[in-house]
Amino acid sequence: MAAPMSNVDEIRNRVILGEFGVRNVHTTDYPGNYPGYDDTWNFQKFKKNFRIDIVQMDENTMEFDMVGIDAAIANAFRRILLAEVPTMAVEKVFIYNNTSIIQDEILAHRLGLIPIKADPRLFEYRNAGDDEGTEIDTIQLQLKVKCTRNPRAPKDSSDPRELYLNHMVYSRDMKWVPIGNQADVFADASIGPVHGDILLAQLRPGQELDIVMHCVKGIGRDHAKFSPVATASYRLLPEITLLQPVEGEKAERLKRCFSPGVIELENRDGKQVAKVANSRRDTCSREVLRYDDLKNLVKLGRVRDHFICEFVCFTVRDHFIFSVESTGILPPDMLVSEAINVLLAKCQRFINELDSTDMD
Repeated sequence: MAAPMSNVDEIRNRVILGEFGVRNVHTTDYPGNYPGYDDTWNFQKFKKNFRIDIVQMDENTMEFDMVGIDAAIANAFRRILLAEVPTMAVEKVFIYNNTSIIQDEILAHRLGLIPIKADPRLFEYRNAGDDEGTEIDTIQLQLKVKCTRNPRAPKDSSDPRELYLNHMVYSRDMKWVPIGNQADVFADASIGPVHGDILLAQLRPGQELDIVMHCVKGIGRDHAKFSPVATASYRLLPEITLLQPVEGEKAERLKRCFSPGVIELENRDGKQVAKVANSRRDTCSREVLRYDDLKNLVKLGRVRDHFICEFVCFTVRDHFIFSVESTGILPPDMLVSEAINVLLAKCQRFINELDSTDMD
């Protein structure tokens, strides 16, 4: 027997959070799968339904909604942000002197993970086998620090901060050394580490570091140090609906089952009644299903299961909440734009391959 139309809509448009699993996670709205539905892909229809809403953005973080796309496309954006948007990072480390207790390999690894403030779009990829580098593909940094005793230190002091000079080596000690005409081209740019307070090493009198670094352009797919984001993730938009009034002690427990701000209580005729304040804050923990006296009040499946329910917990299939946190190399909105450009280039390459195959 064919499923009711409302049930089909639920399968097509909602992911159901059940007690022992999550259902309707796979895309099923392809042509011919549901009688009476025209699921043929149409550009005008996609253009009408697709949208991006920026919810919050500051210097390093951004949250936005991407609505009207399949999970595969949303995941493509996430993967591109992590691994295919280029940045500049330390690739070659020339250690002329290192008398600290940190081994050369460990120190070089730490230096490679320091985010470098430089616009990668202004540089080219370095050619394979080129060890020297030029002004168009290389940024040169220098780290030269020597620890000495502080002649003005109090005689009875035991604090290293008073006894020694330059005993803490930070990322701010990495200085940019222009190559060729870089001093003129990047006169207004502040090239160097994004954060100046990253501790690199601790020294004692007589110990020193003399290091030259070459930064090149690369992508996170080759090494994580090139990844422009600290994190890039998405989640489906939660949807919670109260179908009956929930009052008193039950409303209090219902509120505690969800993240703060999802369920609030309001006073109606002297009774505390639960209401959905902001379902967006829900983490879909399904905590409510742990309680025997509450789990049967939750709609666990389709309508035909005939559960007596007081609220329904869904996630919307094509509404993705993206969170992007930049390492500070580029603003998050610029990273999203660059990710879109990378995806467009991939699509164009695929179309070109199809055209060349047809010609053959």
